[in-house]
Amino acid sequence: MPKILLINSYHYRRGGADVVYLEQGRLLREMGWRVAEFAMRHPKNEPSEFAEHFSEEIEYGHDYSAFTKLRHAAKVIYSFEAAKKIRDLIHRERPDVVHAHNLYHHLSPSVVRAARQCGIPVLLTTHDLKLLCPAISMLSNGEICEECKISGRFSVVRKRCLKGSLALSSLVFAESSLHALSGIYRNSIDRLISPSRFFIDKFGEWGWTDPPFSHIPNFADVESLTPSFEPGRHFLYFGRLSKEKGLVTLLDAAAKSGVEVWLVGTGPMEADLRRQAEVSGARVRFCGFQKGAALWSLIRSSRAVVLPSEWYENAPLSILEAYACGKPALGARIGGIPELIRAGETGDMFESGDSDDLARVLRHFEQAPDQEVAAQGRQARAWVERDFTVRRHVERLIEAYRLTGARIS
Repeated sequence: MPKILLINSYHYRRGGADVVYLEQGRLLREMGWRVAEFAMRHPKNEPSEFAEHFSEEIEYGHDYSAFTKLRHAAKVIYSFEAAKKIRDLIHRERPDVVHAHNLYHHLSPSVVRAARQCGIPVLLTTHDLKLLCPAISMLSNGEICEECKISGRFSVVRKRCLKGSLALSSLVFAESSLHALSGIYRNSIDRLISPSRFFIDKFGEWGWTDPPFSHIPNFADVESLTPSFEPGRHFLYFGRLSKEKGLVTLLDAAAKSGVEVWLVGTGPMEADLRRQAEVSGARVRFCGFQKGAALWSLIRSSRAVVLPSEWYENAPLSILEAYACGKPALGARIGGIPELIRAGETGDMFESGDSDDLARVLRHFEQAPDQEVAAQGRQARAWVERDFTVRRHVERLIEAYRLTGARIS
């Protein structure tokens, strides 16, 4: 029985990376693997037999004491607690391979260093650009920013990229600088995994040459999702309601085109978006947070799913989930989105941040014959059935593990 240790800051479905981490564990267990987990303790965590080994919770924005905040700041750079606990877990479980997901700020690279020192091959999935950008997202004050590549990491302090805070920006500057100088990531990881080719190219642009990458796309649980190819009348966005998602542009385009848009999710922009819809007259329905059968039903009832992102998306699961439900996707030309859309076959694309171009695409899909929209939904479903299934994903993972020298039968 192969054994794996999965690492992630959160052990509940907080974001896309956390979903991938939890689903990976579920899939490998179903294949007969022994799966151990390591994360932070957190009141929202899903059950785990390994919870006793989890490290102390760190949540930014909580009202911790001054001493606790100082202690947490040190852990962001290197957590001796997490390193010790993961060593104990490795000695108990003796995994064949370690696969880390999101660990920055909370667990720190101490966990991958400890695993490597135990002689276990280590892989890390780059769900974001933290290894390049101290602020993770290559966003500064809501705009795409790659200034650290040109002017150095101190740009994150000068521009106060992290929540506009000098203290937080200074902390991530110190963190990323020390990690880069020590080479802790480069020396502790045998292989990186990227769900998009865009991220691999971006790492190359920033001079990253080692460790090597494996391109492993995300997946959709196709067998559990029944498609509906009959086009609805509304367009659907589902995800976090935040600035980088391009929702101001989407509502502007909705007002210009006259189409109906449904927003599924919650987030810091919700109140502003409601006001914008009221003032502009855009036909917008706010559906709140949805999951499971209720979410799939909303997707199936739509005409197409829209991703108007204005930041470097990696490989959005929402596109694959839309395809699995039999719906085309309309996406911004940014990040890894263009890799997942075949214009005229499984959806269409528009310029990121350009409400006129998005309005054009929305009008086209609104006016297109239903049979044409349904045909694109069928092609989308066929593509996800062929290239983005659970089976294909696991095959690619196992090949990446073998490339590190892990003894996986």
